[in-house]
Amino acid sequence: MTVSLGSVLGVEYLLARLTGAAPTGVLTGMMVGAIVAMMGSMALVQGGAWAKAKTAVFFPVAFGAGMVPGAAVSARPSLMLAGFVVVMFLAVFVRRFGPAFFFYGFMAWIGYFFASFLHATMATLPSMLLAIVVATAWVLLLSVTLLRTNATRTLGQVVHAFDARGRALTRACADLLANRDPRHEARLRKRVQARQARIAEAALMVEAWSAQPGALPEGLSAARLRRTMVEAHHLLDQLATAAYALLSSGSGLSVLAAEVADRLARGDDRGAAEVAYRFAGLAERAGGTTGGWWPARHFATAALDLVPVLARAPKPGPAGAEPVDDFEPAVGLAFGNLPGSAAAAGDVPARHTRWNPLSRLDFTTRQAVQGALAGALAILVGKELSDTRYYWAVLAAFIMFTGTATRTETFIKGFNRVLGTLLGLLASIGMAELTAGSTAAVLATICACMFFGFYLIRISYACMIFFLTIMLGQLYSALNEFSAGLLVLRLEETAAGAAVGLLVALVVTPLSTRDTVRQARDNLLGALGELLSAAATRLGRAPGESDFDALARTLDHRLYQLALVARPLTRPVLGGTTSPRLRHRLSLYAALATHGRALAVAMRSPAGTCARHPDGPVAACTALATAVEELSEGEPGAARPAAADPLARADVALFAYTPAAAGDRATDPVLRALTHVYHVLRDLTATGPPELRRAPSLPAPTVPRLYRQVRAGLPVTPDR
Repeated sequence: MTVSLGSVLGVEYLLARLTGAAPTGVLTGMMVGAIVAMMGSMALVQGGAWAKAKTAVFFPVAFGAGMVPGAAVSARPSLMLAGFVVVMFLAVFVRRFGPAFFFYGFMAWIGYFFASFLHATMATLPSMLLAIVVATAWVLLLSVTLLRTNATRTLGQVVHAFDARGRALTRACADLLANRDPRHEARLRKRVQARQARIAEAALMVEAWSAQPGALPEGLSAARLRRTMVEAHHLLDQLATAAYALLSSGSGLSVLAAEVADRLARGDDRGAAEVAYRFAGLAERAGGTTGGWWPARHFATAALDLVPVLARAPKPGPAGAEPVDDFEPAVGLAFGNLPGSAAAAGDVPARHTRWNPLSRLDFTTRQAVQGALAGALAILVGKELSDTRYYWAVLAAFIMFTGTATRTETFIKGFNRVLGTLLGLLASIGMAELTAGSTAAVLATICACMFFGFYLIRISYACMIFFLTIMLGQLYSALNEFSAGLLVLRLEETAAGAAVGLLVALVVTPLSTRDTVRQARDNLLGALGELLSAAATRLGRAPGESDFDALARTLDHRLYQLALVARPLTRPVLGGTTSPRLRHRLSLYAALATHGRALAVAMRSPAGTCARHPDGPVAACTALATAVEELSEGEPGAARPAAADPLARADVALFAYTPAAAGDRATDPVLRALTHVYHVLRDLTATGPPELRRAPSLPAPTVPRLYRQVRAGLPVTPDR
């Protein structure tokens, strides 16, 4: 984006000189071109040349749709302000028609803004539209040549990012296992959990990009790539889980495990495999006489299995054929990235539906109403501060409803905008003194601010606003309009607009963050229930085929959405929302996704006890699916006693129906995954130990005896 923005400024400057534009026209053309560059760089990130051309050809149309009415009412202030509100409504409303209309709506809004506030006339519109056409052509040319997104290379890069994040996870595991200071253990555990979440995000990016036309390297199918990524993801989680268990055992075997993880982190896969092989032999020889031998065995096995899987990861190469038509990715791309929170909040009803008919509108229309009303109020409040600069308040209010879904997200975005403006104001005053009188220094500062602002926008919105404020200070300095009072006015207008936006988000069709979290949680539980039902069908040898890799990726996507919409509740800026209980429940949902993925991997070719005696696992899957359904009926965080009965049936099915000793149970991947899912569900339902008397499937005298034997770790063979 920085390349597009910088080059467009130069092109627009040359165009203005060639057409003999006045100084005001030069500045206007460069500003309009900069807007086209920013919007176009995001809108044209995906697709081939023809698809990008079809999108870009409507850029001037969108700008013109806003400029023409803006110029028509620019001489009538009251009519102009009323039109501003209408355009803000339409700019948000058209987002329902597809991703491209997100940019078309914003371009129309900007076009109206420029035409009305610059007092454009019908005679001056052609020069402005010419600047837009030239900027559009230039950005399109860059997007299909120098800045063209090579889908195959991008897919290779996201796979490389997955590998890098996997290495970072093994580094975190090595640090955790090698740690000898108990004071650092909690921090190191959190680091491992954070690395696991980043791996899941990278895996979803691989999933989304593998469905792009021409992205797959020659000879590789999307389904096979998905299977490789799911397997690698599962093994990395297994490695982290074994590291936790090995550390908790207090065994000296963790030292050798740390060496294995360290070699994996450094990319020494062969050396890691050799140490892991010796490590596995040591654990086997030690057996039950040494504490931690069982997690040591799992750790070594995961490391040995992980090395060949990582070696099979695709590398950038020649583009292959188009993706298979029947491949459906679990998640799509939004402007080259994963979808934001709005994708998870689209079906969530607003609050106050009884007395507020607007709350019954769909998500996009509600946001359009909010944006228009916030803009109208921002105009009234902003004009009280300044008759000429009130558009800063309008801009702040409008932007608060862009890229946000819930009222908490709206507050956080407004807070970050005000914070970035305040810090940028302080920095602008100092930078203006340093660059005063030097045009080269001003231009260099502007370019640096553009680069760092757009580079850091995904890390922090406040950082982007910070650099944008410095850039505006440099522009005003170059125009000889810079003053501390002007920047203070911008801060006041921005704060007023943010306050208005927050008020509208709280009062007009408010969308609760907790309601959105519940919807995302229900989606996660629904995906898990679908996976359990598919496993029951496969184990019972009933007709029907299920793609367990796709089900695992859907589960990961639902977890990603849950973490995304729950993130505002874990921000300390809100005060009182960072409860340990909330974080604990989020970690339990993450564990459900991990164990569900393990079940999906195990179900590819179920063997062992489940293959010989499927009745118990089938009953367990069915009972667990029922428990998941019961859990989704309750409020998040509330006890759900209704799930106790299906959990009791699952417990009996796993530990009484299934003739497996403790050791055999741990080595059977299906039983191990189902057992872990059962325990996590028990924690989520907040119920006590299941009462076996409520599961009358076996004779009463038999069940307690088998149950006691399983709990004691003795082999069992139930009477049939």
